[in-house]
Amino acid sequence: MTTFAVQYTYDDRADRRDEVRPAHRAFLAGLYGTGALLASGPLADDDGAPGALLIVAATSDQEAAELLDADPFAHDGLIAARVIRGWVQVYGPWTD
Repeated sequence: MTTFAVQYTYDDRADRRDEVRPAHRAFLAGLYGTGALLASGPLADDDGAPGALLIVAATSDQEAAELLDADPFAHDGLIAARVIRGWVQVYGPWTD
């Protein structure tokens, strides 16, 4: 497995995100339960735009993308941008 850092940038529909958030969090809890999601949480970019950082275990960036395509936030078009990058952790809980 490879570890990927995934950055979401959300669009400006905060009210709609609030409505969909319970389904989004249930989806993430399911991924966490399978071991595919290692960590996640809110993250603002340098301009203050709302978003999130997700740490995902997958065999490829394509697999990571496919896993996250099922996110209710993605289905609802609430993710304005998604960046997936391979990440090598040198120190921390996911090192071998």
